[in-house]
Amino acid sequence: MASILSNAYEVRAGEFQTAGDASASIKRKLKQIGVDSAVLRRIAVASYEAELNLIIHSHGGQLKLEMTPTSIILVSEDVGPGIADLDKAMQEGYSTASEEARDLGFGAGMGLPNMKRNADDFSIESEVGKGTRIQMSF
Repeated sequence: MASILSNAYEVRAGEFQTAGDASASIKRKLKQIGVDSAVLRRIAVASYEAELNLIIHSHGGQLKLEMTPTSIILVSEDVGPGIADLDKAMQEGYSTASEEARDLGFGAGMGLPNMKRNADDFSIESEVGKGTRIQMSF
């Protein structure tokens, strides 16, 4: 199906000062085209969590937004260490965030659970030493 909106945002590892920039841009774009406010709120939460995970846990990556006539798809892809134990990573409160991230108030271990909770469809693939890909549909 043809995409009616498609954007990609580069997110750099460790750049806490830019945390929220990509997700705010996504929210603005979707609001401008009239996406329902309840759906918009869920996408805003999921995109912010995905963006923070790219900053905190990866070596950098991309947050991609695609909108078709029937769905909004958000994809987070990174180059990074990958996730050794996906089951553990999906548990609320589990985090491998650095001390720096925790000192800044990030890394509470709610990112992946919040993404899954807010998406209508959620999938995650990760390979240790290679990276992680998360796809969410709304």
